[in-house]
Amino acid sequence: MSLKIYAPTRLEGKVAIITGASSGIGYTTVEQFVGEGAKVIAAGRSGKQFELEEKYPGSVVAVKCEVSDEEQVKAMVQTCIDKFGRLDCMVANAGATGAPARFHEYENAEWDKVFDGNVKGTFYCIKYSVPHMMKQGGGSIVLVGSVSCFIHAGGSAPYAPTKGALLQMTKQAAHQYIHDNIRVNICCPGIVDTPIFNGAPGGVAVATGDIPLGRPGRPEEISPFIAYLASDESTFATGASFLIDGGQCS
Repeated sequence: MSLKIYAPTRLEGKVAIITGASSGIGYTTVEQFVGEGAKVIAAGRSGKQFELEEKYPGSVVAVKCEVSDEEQVKAMVQTCIDKFGRLDCMVANAGATGAPARFHEYENAEWDKVFDGNVKGTFYCIKYSVPHMMKQGGGSIVLVGSVSCFIHAGGSAPYAPTKGALLQMTKQAAHQYIHDNIRVNICCPGIVDTPIFNGAPGGVAVATGDIPLGRPGRPEEISPFIAYLASDESTFATGASFLIDGGQCS
């Protein structure tokens, strides 16, 4: 079953960047934002985000971006300013999972790759979006974390540590920019039926046993909440974490 729940004017006039837009939660969130009236820079690595530009001409501009590359993130943000003139919301959704291996089995380069994709990439997204938000009087930054901000993450040794770092980055950034009217929150999905989980050993079928609701989430059950955090309906929320996990952490 596909859910399409839009508040058609909730994001009207707003401009957003959504990373990790090639698939899964990022792809669906682009559609959610467009459905609610926003203009969007859809950033990803695989190229599938260009489908969104074709599907929503005038509302979506697709770019290729590896968020662990500082110059690419800087260029992504500048493209947003050049195309749309402002930046109201940064959705830092892109990330890396890492191989299902224990700490002693990880090579340094592979460990760094997960931290670069999840932590350093999010840092760059904040670093280069904040100055534009400060100039225009405010904005919203939404980090996409995981239940692994709070609990272990199965087989990948570095994954949960990086997600825990995002939780603290949310709190730190929220307090540092609170007087600039820039809100920073983190959405923490549980197991969601996306290519990342389907590609893991056992896929979502194995992981579903950990979910009290008895099924994985769907990307379209996460994207409306991200839109809420981007909107003016959530102006009293900052530095907060929001679990959407089917009861996994309950």
